[in-house]
Amino acid sequence: MTRANQKVRGAMGAIWTQFRKDRMAVIGLIVIAVLVIGAVGAPWLAPFNPNEQFFDGLTLEGSPLPPSERFWFGTDTLGRDQFSRVLYGAGTSLVIGILANGAAVLIGTLLGVTAGYIRGAAGAAIMRFTDLMMAFPALLLGIALASLLKPSLFIVALVIALVNWVQIARVVYAQTLALSEREFVEAARAIGAGPWRILLRHLVPHLIPTVLVYGTLGIATTVLYEATLSFLGVGVQPPTPSWGKMIFESQSYYLTAPWLVFIPGAAILIVALAFNLVGDGLRDALDPTQRGRR
Repeated sequence: MTRANQKVRGAMGAIWTQFRKDRMAVIGLIVIAVLVIGAVGAPWLAPFNPNEQFFDGLTLEGSPLPPSERFWFGTDTLGRDQFSRVLYGAGTSLVIGILANGAAVLIGTLLGVTAGYIRGAAGAAIMRFTDLMMAFPALLLGIALASLLKPSLFIVALVIALVNWVQIARVVYAQTLALSEREFVEAARAIGAGPWRILLRHLVPHLIPTVLVYGTLGIATTVLYEATLSFLGVGVQPPTPSWGKMIFESQSYYLTAPWLVFIPGAAILIVALAFNLVGDGLRDALDPTQRGRR
């Protein structure tokens, strides 16, 4: 094993040691693991097809059934098994969270690094465009874009990515400006290192912790965006299960069948909280000044 590999493994070990000291972050990681297992294993774990309507899935008056031994989370307004739909809805949130947030982080990082490193008129133009995008309410802009395009799983992910990259771009831009003035960058320039070498060998590695933390925290925001767009009717379209859409379809039953609103709402809350806890834990673990304090 080379010395470089030993250093990498040592650094990863130190990060993990610090991370696991944060009990809330570990709990968040466990919740995310359960989410992934539920989303990937939904075809095998779900007791029923999420879109199957049962003739005996409603009361004689046509109301949803409460939780029971057969239907663990009850049934929805169409007599479909709520537990199966919640499991498949986890896959929807996970796919959009990874795709949308991954694209947003990629766009924001590229623009932030470019603006912070090259500076000048091009860098100023990029950041003024970023400021312009930040001036628009993200939710209203997302609704407008989703209304213009045909809503689908990937279109919703694209819309969220297009409105969610500005924060990471701002953070990466500020970090790049600060790093560009550091002594090790000046030393690299003094010995004749080219722009690409400075960027890839000296700047990008120092930006990875920031991007990783904001990428993790951004998944929580993405899940909430998706649920909001679906609730408003411009997100994932039926029959694809979506937690936000499930709340929208059941809002008129919140008094007579509160589980229809509470269960998917609790799922959104728990998942968003879990990613926030993991993001906070990563932030502390990746910050050398925090190591050894817990």
